[in-house]
Order: sequence, then C-alpha cells, then structure tokens
Amino acid sequence: MKAVLTGAVCSSLLLLAGCNDTPSTKTAEVPATVSQKTALVSGLDAANMNTSIRPQDDFYLYVNGGWLDSNPIPSDKTAIGSFYDLRDKSDDDVKAIIEELAKQDNLAAGSNEQKVADLFRSYMNVEQLNALGIKPIEPILSEVATLKTKSDVVKFLAKGQILGLDSPLAFYVSIDAKDSSRYAAHIWHSGLGLPDRDYYFNEGERFVEMRSQYEQHINNMFTLAGQENAEQAAQSIVALETSIAKLHWTRVQIRDSEKRYNKFSVSDLNELTSDIDWSGWLQTIGADSEKDIIINQPDFVKGFGSLLASVSIEDWKTYITWKAISANAMGLTEALSDERFDFYSRKLNGQNEQKPRWKRGVGLVNSNLGEIVAKVYVDRHFKPEAKSRMSALVENLRVAYGESIDSLDWMTADTKKAARVKLAAFTPKIGYPDKWEDYSDITITEGELIASVQSADKVAHQKQLEKLGGPIHDWEWHMTPQTVNAYYSPTANEIVFPAAILQPPFFNLAADDAVNYGGIGAVIGHEMGHGFDDQGSRYDADGNLKNWWTEQDLAEFKKRSAQLVEQYNGYYPFEDLHVNGELTLGENIGDLSGLTIAYRAYKNSLNGEEAPVIDGLTGDQRFFMGYAQIWRSKRTEKAMRERVATDSHSPGHFRALGSLSNMTEFVEAYGVKEGDAMYIAPEKRVKIW
Repeated sequence: MKAVLTGAVCSSLLLLAGCNDTPSTKTAEVPATVSQKTALVSGLDAANMNTSIRPQDDFYLYVNGGWLDSNPIPSDKTAIGSFYDLRDKSDDDVKAIIEELAKQDNLAAGSNEQKVADLFRSYMNVEQLNALGIKPIEPILSEVATLKTKSDVVKFLAKGQILGLDSPLAFYVSIDAKDSSRYAAHIWHSGLGLPDRDYYFNEGERFVEMRSQYEQHINNMFTLAGQENAEQAAQSIVALETSIAKLHWTRVQIRDSEKRYNKFSVSDLNELTSDIDWSGWLQTIGADSEKDIIINQPDFVKGFGSLLASVSIEDWKTYITWKAISANAMGLTEALSDERFDFYSRKLNGQNEQKPRWKRGVGLVNSNLGEIVAKVYVDRHFKPEAKSRMSALVENLRVAYGESIDSLDWMTADTKKAARVKLAAFTPKIGYPDKWEDYSDITITEGELIASVQSADKVAHQKQLEKLGGPIHDWEWHMTPQTVNAYYSPTANEIVFPAAILQPPFFNLAADDAVNYGGIGAVIGHEMGHGFDDQGSRYDADGNLKNWWTEQDLAEFKKRSAQLVEQYNGYYPFEDLHVNGELTLGENIGDLSGLTIAYRAYKNSLNGEEAPVIDGLTGDQRFFMGYAQIWRSKRTEKAMRERVATDSHSPGHFRALGSLSNMTEFVEAYGVKEGDAMYIAPEKRVKIW
C-alpha cells in the first residue's frame, strides 16, 4: 500500500507503480453473502504465536512472536515475512514456467516463448557475460566521450533515460491529475545513487561512513570497468550528486499532490530556466510535439539548470559514465555485479549473500516480459472461484464503506454525498488484466543481454509516448499478476489486486470468512482507504485533483490526521529512531480505514448470526489475528533503518499496533484497559472513516 507520485502514481502495499485509467461509474449494491462450506479451517497457525505476551500489551508479538523467534533471516535476504514468503513462492512458480521454455530448442524466432527463454538463458550464461566484459555498454561510453557542449549533455541525459539510465530530469507519461480524460508529459526529480537526499547531508556516524563507502564503491566500479582516474571520478561524482541532492524535495514534501502539480507551457520553459536546451531535450525524449508539460518540482528544475551551467562538461561526462556502468552492472561481469551487490545490498541493507542467480533471472524476466509468463501463471495458480469470491469481498467492503461514511458524526451531509459518489465510482481489478500487454516489438537475442534489455526499455518508452493524445488505457495494469502487492490509483480511481497476493495468509479459499476479512479484507479496505487518505481525498470520483470537501469537514479531517501523525511519531523501531508520522500518514490512514471497514463488512457477512468457534477462537478473535498475521515480518537493522528513512509505510509491527489500538471493537474484544501498553483513552482514539 504505497502512495507514490500522482498523475503517475498510485498507492500500493509495498511497491512504487505508475497508474492510469478512467473508471466507469457504478452504484454500490449489497451483494450476496460470500458462500461458506462446512469444515472450514481457521486460517491461523498457533505455532506462530507467543502466548507469554499479553495481547493487550503487544498484539502483534502475541500473534507472531513464535514465528519471529524461530525464523532467522537467511543470509541472502534482508527481510522475511508474509509478503516475502509469497514472493518466494511466486518466484518458484515463475521459475518453473521459464525453465520449461528455456529447455526447449528451436523456438520460433520472435515468439513470446523465444523471448522469455533467450532472455533468461542470456542472464544465466555467466561465462559468456564474463568474457564480454564491458563490451555491451561500450557504444554508450564511446558516445559519452564525444559530448562537447552542455546541449550535448542534456540530449544524452534524455537518450540515456530511454536506454534505462538514471537521469536527474526523469520523464514519464501519466494521466493529467487535473484532467483525467487525457495523458500528460511529466518531469520528476532523480539522479542520486544513494537512497535519499538526506543520506548526503546527515552527519551521523553511520551516514558519514556510508558516504565514504559509496565513494569507494564508485572507485571500485570504475576500476573494474577499465576506466581511467577512478579515484578522481568517484570524488567528482559524489560531489555532483550532493549538489543534485540539495535540490531534491524531502519525501514529506513530495507527498503533497497540489504542490506537485505545476503545468507549464512548453514555450515558457525557458522562463523557468534557459540553461537547459529544452528543444533538444524534448526532441530526444520524443515529446517535442507536446504543448505543455507537468513539472512536479519546478524549483528543482530551475536549480538543475544552474547546476548544469556551472559544472564542467568533463564532470558531467564522468557522471553519465557512472550511471551507465551502475545501471547495467547486474547484466555485465560477475565482478561488477558482485561489487554492486556488496554496496547496495550488503553495506546499505545488511544482506550478506546474493540471491541465487535464477531468482535474479526471474526478476529480470518479470520486469521486461512479465505478462508473457503471467498468462501461464494465472492458468496454473489462480482459480476462477478465487476471483469470484474476491469480487464478492470487494463489494461487501464497498457496502461497508458506504455505511461507515453515512454513520460518521464529524462529517456534514454535503461531503458525505461526494464521498459516496467517489466510492461508487471505484473500479476494482482482480487477478489479471482483461487485455494482455503486447511485446511483439521487443527484440530478444540470446547472448546479447544488454541489447535485449535496451530493446525492452525503448519499446516501453515508445508505448508511453504513444499514450500522449490518445485515449485512456482503462485496461492497463501497473503490476503483473505474479506480483505480491496491491495498489490504488487516484487518477484512475481504481483498486487493483494481482493474483499472487490472493493466497494465504491474505486470502485462503479453505478458511472461514473471519481470517479472510482480517487479511485480504483489510487489504481491500486499505486500497479503498487510499481514495480517502490525506492525498487521495483530494481527487474526485473521476480522478481529478479537485476539492469536494466543505471547509469545516476538511479542517476536522486534518485535525484527526494530525492525531495519527503524533501517534506514529511515538513508535520506535530502535531507541534512536522513530517512525516518521508525516511521511507514513497516507498509509496509516489506509491501514486504519481498511481494518475498520473490513470489520464492519465481516459483521455484515454474518447476517446477524453468531460466528462459529473454530480451534477455540471466536470470529472476532480470528478476524483480529488474521489482520495481525499479514504484517508478520522481520528485517536486518540496516534494512529497517533505510525503510524508516525512505518508505511511506510504517514497519509491520506498528502497522498492526497503530490501527488496532484505535479500534474500540478490538479494545473490547481483548479487554484492553488503562495501564495496558496498547491502551489509548477513548477520547484520543483516532477514527477517520
């Protein structure tokens, strides 16, 4: 459930994704109750619990403590847990599909099967990659060496992005947040090698050491790539990235949808900064026919223009060379791949060993040809009854959300009416797309890994350009079905649930409804909740960035949101590090809304009857335990520290505690009283939706 750039972007469980589409308008009706069969299981495993911990003090550890104590983090991982278990399963399932193809000879040239098989084979052929050295990227490096003017630099930054290189001026195409009937060109800020701007400026010992390690990493990579003056290059790159980082907005600033929306006429771009060859950049990126462009951070672009002018051509060439080496390292020699892993995974995140190469190969195929293997994955691993039952759950949650809106004592009738209209317009997508992605223009050649990936990048870029001036792709997905995640798109007003997340512990066809409402029900509610979080609530039913709140209701909403910020600021993963309540606000609203609405939907599904007792647990107990178990996770300290600094999601422990502590039904179910660690006084409990 991650909130990302809008216009581009959506809210999802863990991943960043660009989201587009215009939904159709529907009226929510009470669906049939989700059917239940006899002899259903609880969907819970008592071995995962730690009953020595009082549920009133830490319900997360009560439900998951046994699992946490008995599951060390493997050396090739930085995190384990519910999401990661399903991702491992998805990787295994996709591996089986890919390897079946890779074993076949004489696959038809240009066929989807040939492309998947040859891309995977190319990556797995380490001997050949070592023999090639950096030859696959020599055309890029040679062209960089010929750059003579700042205009040349600007044009190559655009060309490099098309080839998969990171650029400070990151171009993308997405739905116009203030006119959801059209696609618009956008510019985002990027260009850093460290995870966040603050990594360049924090004077804490850990960050000072990290910057030193980063500089040494660049030095090592230049040396391995046979580049001259590696030490001097590393120093100039870190200095330049530090200057770029000064221009970046903070992650809290980035969340503001209104401040991010700045539409400029292309003819006026020189008034923002004349130091950028806009004509050359737009022509190279392929957007020279556009009349306007949305710049998410104008002051960054203005500052970048000044930086472009003041930094020498040689330093820019060194910087671009670095981006070319770093972006392609995992597809070059083992030595370069290992060095990149050593810094980004081991030093930054505490992962001691690389994942098996086949897993990295599966990731490569998923990234570039994902929907080809998705077709087979869905046939093998997603049952039609799962989609049917999930559809019923979604509609039950929609009804419950509407009831909750109607019952709010802090919201006026006018705002309730507008919220109801938006809720009715939500478009759910479940399992897999109705229309599959076309990969026919991508050229994959065995033994030419870098060229094959570049072909995929070029085609993906061209598809983005073709959206400009065309109809909204309401069929498009921004995650593959084998992705363990979910997302909400504010500009499309859609909620999307890929097939791979629709498995235990999130969704269990063999389980009683309680654990499913506590698991996938809360996930559904969370994604719906993103339509009404502090940023999603700024978009109307059609996906336009447009206020539909009365002034009084908006003030009350902000007041309640501020309480949630304060609550989460009080959660400490480590004694010296607390959760950033402002950065995580949207996700925390989504969690609280999701849990609240899922509980209401679960109670509705019982039609006034008592839930059965299964494994000695009541329905309410199974519901709340089902919720707590989906956040089961464990991270290395380094990975947790990076997550808190850069991720808009709170750590799983606090995602569970924060929402449950505010929910009176949980407090009553477990007899939470004053003095218990999870107790929040009734007048201080946050209820938004």
